[in-house]
This record gives sequence, C-alpha cells and structure tokens, in this order.
Amino acid sequence: MRKLLWSHRQRWLDVSDSTRRILKSLVIASSVILLFWLLLNGLTPKAGIDSCPSFTSAAPDTLVPEEIAAANYQKTERIRHTQEPMNVPEPFTLRWRIGINVPDDDPSFFSWPTPRPGWYVNWSSFAVRDSETTDPSLGMEFVPMVRLRPNGLKPNLAKISDLARTHPGQVWLIGNEPDVRWQDDATPEEYACLYHFAYQTIKAADASASVAIGGISQATPLRLRYLDQVLESYRSQFKQEMPVDIWNIHTFVLREEADSWGVEIPPGLEGAQDGKLWEVEDHDDLALVEAQVWLMRRWMAARGQRQKPLYITEYGILMPESAGFSQGRVVDFMVGSFDLFRSLQDPELGYSADNDRLVQRWSWFSTRDHLYPTGDLFKSDGSQLPPMRVISGYLRAHAE
Repeated sequence: MRKLLWSHRQRWLDVSDSTRRILKSLVIASSVILLFWLLLNGLTPKAGIDSCPSFTSAAPDTLVPEEIAAANYQKTERIRHTQEPMNVPEPFTLRWRIGINVPDDDPSFFSWPTPRPGWYVNWSSFAVRDSETTDPSLGMEFVPMVRLRPNGLKPNLAKISDLARTHPGQVWLIGNEPDVRWQDDATPEEYACLYHFAYQTIKAADASASVAIGGISQATPLRLRYLDQVLESYRSQFKQEMPVDIWNIHTFVLREEADSWGVEIPPGLEGAQDGKLWEVEDHDDLALVEAQVWLMRRWMAARGQRQKPLYITEYGILMPESAGFSQGRVVDFMVGSFDLFRSLQDPELGYSADNDRLVQRWSWFSTRDHLYPTGDLFKSDGSQLPPMRVISGYLRAHAE
C-alpha cells in the first residue's frame, strides 16, 4: 500500500511539474506576443519627458533683412515706476482683450497710463524678474509661458507643477513659435511630445487652468500644415486627440522661404516650396492679417475646434522707420488692427460664448525691444511714446 501511495504521489508531482512548465511557457509566450503587438501599434508607454525627440536647427536669426537688423539694434535702460492702481478687467471687456508683450520681463519698468491694457506676456513662466507675482494694483493679468528646449522644458516639470498649483486659474502658453528655427524650434513630433507632458503636469496641479498651444508665427497654409502634423503626431504617440483649451497664433506678415529673411520653413517641413513670399512692404497689410484670422478659424472649425477661444499672443510692426514704417504708420496699423479684431464675427466660425467673434484676445509687440523697436510703446526711460497714449485713448473711447 505504501508503495502504491508513493507511486500515485510521484505521478501527481510529475504532472504538476509538467503543468507548471506549460503554464510558464504560455506566460512567456503571451508576454512576447503582447510586447510585439504593443510595438507594432506604437503603444509602448513613454518613460517620461526624456523620451521626447530632440531637434535643433541652429539656424541664424533672419527675421528681417540683415541690413535692417543691423540698423535696428539699440539698448535700453531699466527704471521702475510707481503705477496708478487699476483692477484686473472682467472677461470679454475691451481691456481684457487688449494685451501687451513685455520683453523687459517686469511691467513695473514702465510708466503706464490709465486705462491700460488688461494682460501681458513676457515669454516666461514668472510674472516679474526673479519673482512669481507682480503688484496686483497694476491690474494686468499675467499669462505665463513654458519654453521648449532641446533637452526638455523651461522651467522643468516640477517647477511648472508648483507654479500651476500656487497660481490657480491661469492661462498657460506652451511654447513660443515652435515653427520658427530661432525661437522654440521644434519638429511636429517634438512639439507634440513636450506639449503632452506640459499639459498633463499643469492640469494635474490645477484643473482650473487653461492650456493654449504655442503661437505659430503666422497663420498660413504652410504653418497650418505644421499644426496638422502636430495633431497627427500627438495622436500617433498618445493614441488620443491632442487636448487644447485655447488656440493661439501670431499674425505677422513675413516671408516663408528657406535661406531668406522672414520666418523660414518650419522644422520638419524642410523642402517645402509653398511658403508665402511676402515682401517688406506687405508687413502692415491689414488685409493679410485678416486673411490669417479667417484661415485659422476655418481650420479650427474643420477639426471640430470652433468652440474654443482664439488668442493672438504676438503681432505688430518689426520693420524699422528706415524701411518706411514711420510712427504714424505704426499707429494706423495698430488702431486698424484693434478695430478689425473687435469687429470680426461669423455665426458659423466664431466662438459662440463671445457672440461669435473670431478673435478673443490680442497682444501687441511690444513695450520696448532693443532689436525691433518700431512698435515700442515706451522710451528707454519707461516714459510713454505716442502709440501707448493712443492705446489708452482707444480704451477710453470704446469703454463698455
């Protein structure tokens, strides 16, 4: 009997070992098949932002013709000014719509009139130099920007999370002209990947934040093709549609040609031959600016994005007076653009929450800039130039 029992026990153990070997083989085989399927379908999880592709054009800055750039250069001094207090504007008021680009980083370097524009961009995530906040009595909403770099984002994800958590409800811009080689210079694949991690980080830290795509330099067929490739790449990398709360463009009128002045050919679209070959004299053509807005809104509607706001976070006059752009010409363009952006409406393309307007907010370049001073609003000492007084007068004349 003992031998019989031992025989049965040994037979069971042999079967058990065999079963375990079979199960182990099945698990291994299944894992290999699953991994192979994931690789084929592009679903291998990204390790993190370090997995994003990295691209650098190392192209020279040819924004304006070289002889113009050389004549344009001037330095500025920085003096802080005390401001007359104002409140932050209510949404959809004219002050809320009109914004200013502030290359000096700190808006207190200027003697602002009242009324003054209601928001500003300084191409960084910090409201003022070496600080995360500005004087609330300034009455200007700060719109932070995350910059794209070949090795990731500036600031890094940890700092972005901290800023979003401690400053809830902000509008965040992810990148500045990623389509331009001497700005944030990103291929569609690189931009889609970096945008993903910035977006997810901001939303995890502050669900009330709004995230805007980085403004392309101008809304042309070539640059909208760049945006289409961004959307396609995001879909390919993350198997979902790219989440964008606010669409964002710049509306400069600059040449799109390789090895020429202007904004060149977008990274990743090398060899494109269908760029706009605009001339210097076209730079302040409001009809060309308007056409960009309509083109962008039609592009948005065709992709199910009509019910999203559209911001113009940078535009203005870059060409100098020596090229024929006098201060009077600058003012005419500025006032004409304000009238244009306020008036553009369409029941099939506009943003319904804003009475079908095509443009919700726009930001003028700039307070003062040492390379492109034609559109400056302030002198080097921070005192007002005529265009700044024109903006203040416009706000008074059209106050709600």
